[in-house]
Parts: sequence; C-alpha cells; structure tokens
Amino acid sequence: DIKKAGADLICVHQEACLHLDRTIAQIREAGLQTGVALNPATPVETLDVILPEVDMVLLMTVNPGFGGQKFIRDSLEKVRKLDNIRKESKFDFLIEIDGGVNIENAKEIAENGVDWIVAGTAVFGGDIKENIRKLKGEF
Repeated sequence: DIKKAGADLICVHQEACLHLDRTIAQIREAGLQTGVALNPATPVETLDVILPEVDMVLLMTVNPGFGGQKFIRDSLEKVRKLDNIRKESKFDFLIEIDGGVNIENAKEIAENGVDWIVAGTAVFGGDIKENIRKLKGEF
C-alpha cells in the first residue's frame, strides 16, 4: 500500500523491528529503497550487520514523539562514526538526521557527514518562506 501511494523508500526504526534483516529484505523485495532509523540512545554499532543492505540511515537527534525539542549534541559523534564506517567500508547509504535542526546548527550538522537534514519547527515555526531562505543560506 505504501508503494502504491507513491513512496520509493521505507524507513523503519531498528528498535521497533524484532527481525530487522527480514523487514529490510521485505522492503527490498517490494522494489523499494530501504532505510533504518535509530533513536538517540541506540549505538550505531547495532547496525553493523544491516548496513550493507540499506540505502539510508536516519539518526534521530531528539527523542521521537513531538516537535520543538532541543538537538542532542552527542548525536554529532554518532554521525561521524557512521560516516567513517560508510567511508571505510565503501558503502553508499545516505545519512539523514531528524530533530532539533535550526539555523544555528544546520551548517555544523551538515559539515559532519550528513546528507539529508529534516527541519520541522525551524521551517514551520513562523514565516515559512523566510525560514527556508535562511536555512538554504547556510549551505
């Protein structure tokens, strides 16, 4: 149903999947790209065996559940670890972060190896066009 709705990638939380490898395989079998998300307290190393199979890793940089939370700075170390793994192993998955991104930290986040940044409150809190202009100006 998700594919029929137009999705080309499905991302699942590692912490929510009893059999992550099987879930990733089923997504791939459906002809979709695969992604896996990690909560802030979950170590990157929990993904060691699945990284060759994924197209994207989403690192949550706040605890999931509601917008407007403060960026967890320790997440940058996780980004750097994941980026190093990607380079050393010659994997081509993308790194995405979600949570607490704003005009003050977007550039630093991007400089640490992130490919995609999700910004909710930083975009939709106030003048959307102006917020987007400011964020784009950081890159």
